[in-house]
Amino acid sequence: MNRETSLPPQFNVGQRVLVDDRKSVGHCRTPAFVRGRVGVIAEVLGAFRNPEKLAYHRPGLPAQVLYAVRFRQHELWPAYEGTKTDELDIDIYANWLTPAAAI
Repeated sequence: MNRETSLPPQFNVGQRVLVDDRKSVGHCRTPAFVRGRVGVIAEVLGAFRNPEKLAYHRPGLPAQVLYAVRFRQHELWPAYEGTKTDELDIDIYANWLTPAAAI
């Protein structure tokens, strides 16, 4: 996939974001287990054509910024038996993210 460099990132490393909890039909790159959850931007990966559109032979434009979003595993799975500091990074496109409210 070609990298598109024209889009500025909407979020910064360290910023808390909420993953949209919308339902999806067909090809989707955002795992259901992180929808509706809050994570932290770990890295800005760049802007790429949207794979959810590319999967249906559309141009995938406008490009979307892709982020590595970090989640605490015990917040994703209540029965998780690892440590409270175990984390998971998931690549999520900007169109699935909104700023999380401050706690």
